Amino acid sequence: MAIIISTLISQWLHLISLLVLAIPLLFLLLLKQSKTQQPNHLPPGPPKLPIIGNLHHFGHLPHRSLSKLSNIYGLSCSYTRPRAFASSLLSRYRKRDLENTRPQLRTRPSLLTLKRLSYNFLDVALAPYNEYWREMRRIFVQELLSPKMVHSFGAVRAEEVANMVNSITKTCSSMWPVDLTEEIFSLINRVICRIAFGKSYQGRNFDGGKFSEFVHKFMALSGSVRFLIGSFSASDLFPSLSIVGVVDVITGLRGRLERCFRDLDKFYQEIIDEHLERAEQDEDIIDVLVGIMRDESSAIHNTLNHIKAILMDIFFGGLESSSLTTVWAMTELARKPELMKKAQEEIRTSVGKKGMVEEGDLEQLHYLKIVVKETLRLYTTAPLLIPRECMKHCKVNGYDISPKTRVMVNVWAIGRNPEYWDNPDMFFPERFEGSSIDYKGQHFELLPFGAGRRICPAMTMGILHVELALANLLYCFDWKLPSGMQIEDIDMEEGTGISLHKKSPLLLALDAYAHEVEKLKEQVRNIIKETELEPSSQLNLVDALQRLGVSYHFEMEIEEAMKQMFDHEMIQSFLRNNDLYGVALCFRLLRQQGYNISSGN
Repeated sequence: MAIIISTLISQWLHLISLLVLAIPLLFLLLLKQSKTQQPNHLPPGPPKLPIIGNLHHFGHLPHRSLSKLSNIYGLSCSYTRPRAFASSLLSRYRKRDLENTRPQLRTRPSLLTLKRLSYNFLDVALAPYNEYWREMRRIFVQELLSPKMVHSFGAVRAEEVANMVNSITKTCSSMWPVDLTEEIFSLINRVICRIAFGKSYQGRNFDGGKFSEFVHKFMALSGSVRFLIGSFSASDLFPSLSIVGVVDVITGLRGRLERCFRDLDKFYQEIIDEHLERAEQDEDIIDVLVGIMRDESSAIHNTLNHIKAILMDIFFGGLESSSLTTVWAMTELARKPELMKKAQEEIRTSVGKKGMVEEGDLEQLHYLKIVVKETLRLYTTAPLLIPRECMKHCKVNGYDISPKTRVMVNVWAIGRNPEYWDNPDMFFPERFEGSSIDYKGQHFELLPFGAGRRICPAMTMGILHVELALANLLYCFDWKLPSGMQIEDIDMEEGTGISLHKKSPLLLALDAYAHEVEKLKEQVRNIIKETELEPSSQLNLVDALQRLGVSYHFEMEIEEAMKQMFDHEMIQSFLRNNDLYGVALCFRLLRQQGYNISSGN
């Protein structure tokens, strides 16, 4: 899932080489541009290189590199030239600054890869701030992510969580650890795919049919999309110079982008065609979008491209956020077994022996919720959020931010700022006990989903997926480190790219949680009780438990059953029925229980 570092470095060196060769031409072109007067008081920053400004300071983990710069300069900027390309970092300023600049920072910059993949910004996450975006966001929130719609997919989530638990349970007897990263991504992927188009496949084989084919296609395409979004584009660095686009052709970025777009478009079209060909009684998300497209009274005349752009938001936004948060939460809990045990005790006490955590149980799991909150603080899925663009001149902390400035809010740095948090790098969920700080955009200290009108509209559904997956992983299993591995051996290194993911998968060993064993015990106890009126069956069951070597789990039940056998003189009953096998078995089991039974009886 991670973008390979060596590939990025190679691409970066290739790009730099081309830019260096083109410096004379670029310098003349830049000089020829209209000499717009610079703002009076620019934010401070490190010394800049010609043409590329401070781009070399970003590194392969930009959120960490920019956080270090912010510790020195506060609000760090990298300019190639005013109004062309500038990136600002906000990580140390007051909530008032953020609130005052929200109206000026509501739009998005036009970036090559995102523009193409979103069908020229027909989606919600990447579209510029205008009337179209407002109407599409309304549809997204009120139609696609309404409480009724979210609730309607409860059965889908429950079924897929059960599938994940069953998949992991099969590993219990294996000597190999569980790849939790793979299990979690597979779960969220299947849930999102079924929410988007799964209802069209009700009654079909979800394990071997067309649904699985679509899921596998999507997983392959998602890797290509993540690679492209994390790639450098010369066109993005110099948007006003169309000639620079040739560099993207030479580096192969344009070709890869077009191939990925064609594959995605074909994938979307297959899904949509399935819905256009049949009417569904229960609407899924694509059915809703198709209905809006056919509604002539709609404020926006939607096309198939609008539907495809929205699907991009649902697929790629939903998969990354929920999966990565769950993986990081399990990673931190594995590093702190006492916290994992505390979370498990809460879940198991609250849920009891139901066998599965249901969505209705989540509201009572307060410690689980602050575990998720602490994970979001330390491991925001998009550490720099989606870039914003300044719509008109504004000031932040007294500094001038000119129009067309691309602004990145480093929420990763905000979440680890010692001005807001004690021991900011420590995973300590208890810091949120009794605290009103939340992640819904009202507290500047915690902004994993952004804030204001651009806050992630799928936040509620994403958190639901995280809590449900995490709760069941902790409820159903006792996790431990693989044999020979120590806590300090857990790899916490981050992979490169725009999302914050573990460089290596999370591998944990497990024991089936005691409640799973207890659940089986309870089933056996019930069978023993139900066979009271069938002495032969009850004797055979007790005999089988002894032969399997598990009778010690049911000592009380077996003792009670054999007492009833003795009290009711079942040996005589078997004799009257000429059941010699029953006589022999009853005789042996009673003697084993210590009853004084003579052969003459």
